[in-house]
Amino acid sequence: MKIDGRPYRTIFPDADGRSVAVIDQTRLPFAFEVKRLTSLDDAAVAIRTMVVRGAPLIGVTAAYGLALAMREDASESGIERASATLAATRPTAINLRWALDRMAALLRSVLAAERESRAFTEAARIADEDVASCRAIGEHGAKILAEIAARKGRPVNVLTHCNAGWLATVDWGTALAPIYVAHDAGVPVHVFVDETRPRNQGAALTAFELNAHGVPHTVIADNAGGHLMQHGQVDICIVGSDRTTAAGDVCNKIGTYLKALAASDNRVPFYAALPFSTIDWTLSDGVRDIPIEERDAREVTHLTGRTDAGDFATIAVVSPGSPVANPAFDVTPARLVTGLITERGVCEATEEGLAGLYPERRKAA
Repeated sequence: MKIDGRPYRTIFPDADGRSVAVIDQTRLPFAFEVKRLTSLDDAAVAIRTMVVRGAPLIGVTAAYGLALAMREDASESGIERASATLAATRPTAINLRWALDRMAALLRSVLAAERESRAFTEAARIADEDVASCRAIGEHGAKILAEIAARKGRPVNVLTHCNAGWLATVDWGTALAPIYVAHDAGVPVHVFVDETRPRNQGAALTAFELNAHGVPHTVIADNAGGHLMQHGQVDICIVGSDRTTAAGDVCNKIGTYLKALAASDNRVPFYAALPFSTIDWTLSDGVRDIPIEERDAREVTHLTGRTDAGDFATIAVVSPGSPVANPAFDVTPARLVTGLITERGVCEATEEGLAGLYPERRKAA
């Protein structure tokens, strides 16, 4: 992704060789700022406070966080402490645990004196793999969009939810990757971007990305999606995933399930785009078994934005004293998912479909 003509990844080793740079997503879309992480605690706070967010990016940030931790304490107990600290930051996204397990296994296999350098090398490898996976997701998904465009003879109207683009990964994105690849190939695409309360990642982040890349889009209220589908204005829904079960259930930002229900009722194809690191092969019932993060009530009760005068302000929008619940995710059962777009191709949202793309996991699944 280019910002003002300069290509950026969302996370990268800083030039000083002592820190890791990330784009501070809490400042977007009104300010583009790079924040430096120099310690385990910096990485944990960045994940917890959503300076970085999106399942794939959380995993890569955790990998770099473990590398930073090895600079402080490269002992076996240091590995355990750092892994536990990072794992506790966000419980729903499986990429976090996947990256930590991969990093810890490597670090335990080498001498303590080698752990820092090996950790940074492995974290960079995980980041590169994420970019390659997301690019491949884009290529597979773009074929679906091109087919719809050819059949309809007009721009493809895609509805997405939350932000599953460049900012949720190292580059390209998951749900937005097919849109970028199709757009770059000349396929006419238009995106309906729902605001995605309570943190407004759609209105703030997805719209920011699409603006930067020149993709036609329209920001809508969260509850407008069903109406648009009823009137034939949505050709396809593509969302991301924070955890997908071996049976094809998709856990994603709260509100995804409602979009899937509306899509099913209106016979609109509903796809989830995700890399292999988002699949939890140990689970088969997402509604029952995936832990759902409950976030701070203040995300619901208050909004932060820029005033017409250019100042930033946080305002209350909920009746004072009213109790608030803030589940961050919901689970869309596999029966409502048309297909899964992965780096290996597109499959049905079933155990058999996933096992067909990942035969090496058939026994584990």
